[in-house]
Amino acid sequence: MKLEGEVRIPSGCAISGIFSRSGERIKGDQIIKSIAVMHDRSNGLGGGFAGYGIYPEYKDLYAFHVFYETLEDIKNCEEFLNKHFDVINLSKIPVRKHPKIKKEPYIWRYFVNPYETKLESSELGEDEYVAQCVIKVNATIKGAYIFSSGKNMGVFKGLGYPEDLGEFYKLDEYAGYCWTAHGRYPTNTPGWWGGSHPFNLLNYSVVHNGEISSYDANKRYIEMFGYKCNLLTDTEVITYIVDFLNRKHKLTFEELAQVIAAPFWKNIDRMPKEQRELLTYFRNKYSSLLITGPFSILVGFEGGIMALNDRLKLRSMVVGERRDRVYFASEESAIRVIEPKLDKLWSPTGGEPVIITLDDEEGDEK
Repeated sequence: MKLEGEVRIPSGCAISGIFSRSGERIKGDQIIKSIAVMHDRSNGLGGGFAGYGIYPEYKDLYAFHVFYETLEDIKNCEEFLNKHFDVINLSKIPVRKHPKIKKEPYIWRYFVNPYETKLESSELGEDEYVAQCVIKVNATIKGAYIFSSGKNMGVFKGLGYPEDLGEFYKLDEYAGYCWTAHGRYPTNTPGWWGGSHPFNLLNYSVVHNGEISSYDANKRYIEMFGYKCNLLTDTEVITYIVDFLNRKHKLTFEELAQVIAAPFWKNIDRMPKEQRELLTYFRNKYSSLLITGPFSILVGFEGGIMALNDRLKLRSMVVGERRDRVYFASEESAIRVIEPKLDKLWSPTGGEPVIITLDDEEGDEK
């Protein structure tokens, strides 16, 4: 028999998500319980979580979560941060020792705002200024990696099984209106702390099950606009594509889904004229952002979440609803373990986005 970790399982990886339409804050132990059911879909080479609404006391500040290799790296990165940001609060991220989580890097958290003078002189919007600073740190400061940079949200990830990392990061002490989780089974890149999911930029986070074949084309295109794909993983480039299309080009998430999981040309040809013209425009303008190959993703964003499969639905994903809560997972069992009695359960078709937002956000569901 093969030993654990010696068998390549292309359909591996597990994703899970919970969202409260009412904005009720859900404790982090619920998402740990959900992802733990799918233990065998990962191999201990990466796991992680993203929570939204977890920092209400600092909701107007950017929360930077940073990995460091050495004390010298901390000094170098903090010199950059202090030059560009007003650091309101900084500390190590609280963790509890766990026998299965070893050789962790230094893990720090900073609540910051850009200096007004720096922002004005840059002639950039606040989000763009922060995004450029994050990309610069990750590309130029050796041994430092900002892996979470949004407001009132945070990513917690590392090397290990996700349920162990959830305990390590004390997620039972956090609460948020949205949680996503990932259990990794890396197929083409090594397992390490920075390469685990979720990937994040500003308020966007992505967890991904799959192996996209369009990575090189996607990477070449997105890097023309100032992004740097330093981690050589397909999930990183998906995160930047989401930021590019939604924040920079102002596409809705429904339109974004029509770009990255565009309908086949034969299906577009049969659509009504107005819809056919729009999708033809998207396919021509954003041809290099079409994501091909098998994937299922959960995209977290401020006030909402989107679930999406590739056009052929080559990776599993189910969605369930119970009262104001919506659940997403690679397997139904990961939903039933935290909510046995569902009002609705379905499996979205290939390329069909499921977009859920807070009740007080514009557009409840698309």
